Amino acid sequence: MSKMAWFKRKDKGIQTPTEAKKDTPKGLWYKSPTGKVIDTEELEKNYYVSPEDGYHVRIGSKEYFEILFDDNKFKELDEKLESKDPLRFTDNKKYTDRLKAAKEKTNLKDAVRTAVGKSKGKELVIACMDFSFIGGSMGSVVGEKIARAADYSLKKKLPFMIISKSGGARMMEAALSLMQLAKTSAKLAQLADAKIPYISLCTDPTTGGTTASFAMLGDINISEPGALIGFAGPRVVRDTTGKELPEGFQTAEFLQEHGFLDFITHRKDLKDKINLYIDLITNQPLRT
Repeated sequence: MSKMAWFKRKDKGIQTPTEAKKDTPKGLWYKSPTGKVIDTEELEKNYYVSPEDGYHVRIGSKEYFEILFDDNKFKELDEKLESKDPLRFTDNKKYTDRLKAAKEKTNLKDAVRTAVGKSKGKELVIACMDFSFIGGSMGSVVGEKIARAADYSLKKKLPFMIISKSGGARMMEAALSLMQLAKTSAKLAQLADAKIPYISLCTDPTTGGTTASFAMLGDINISEPGALIGFAGPRVVRDTTGKELPEGFQTAEFLQEHGFLDFITHRKDLKDKINLYIDLITNQPLRT
């Protein structure tokens, strides 16, 4: 017997043909910030929430519409509205190029989608922001679509909901972006005068001009657990106030404790809670 025979296995057992071997598909597992690992299919079934630590994964309008509208049936409003570059803003990369890249990457027209459909059998208008589109920044189109959705609610006398997920104003549009704060706030005031319910849902993150306008103007302001909510970053706030800030002062839990939020709602309960809040508003006389 040759020496090499000592290193050979006679019984090779079950062999997998090379052509049948495949690499593990990417995206099969999701790892939360605390290190918990979950199968992506299970994550989707659990409303994109890690079951072990309750971490709410960032999702966009597609997923929120699936969660909130009955059978994912809805009519999208102003779906072809998209941003231009009226100021011809130029930095390291032209704004028009950034818009084009964002559209190709996300398959979205801009950072918000608006739609109307039934939620638990009752019609509801929803404006949902997408952080994946230039950080959910609020430009002219975002403000215009929210304003038009509010007009639709006003005309049809339907409850209105905004799901905020934004890094703030879109500074590539300069003053035009900042004007959207007043524009959207004025539309929400019209809804209030007409006694049409407006629910604001703050998700992670809700910051900048969004927080300074429509995100905090709801008849009921709610949030998902652990969401980052604030106007400016901790360093800016600390430098402005000249004081050390408490730990976690921009979390949903801290804000609820100090009266800035009414409720924190787990995503799996979101549809039921939203409809409960609307019923509470419409079935009880509003205080003047």
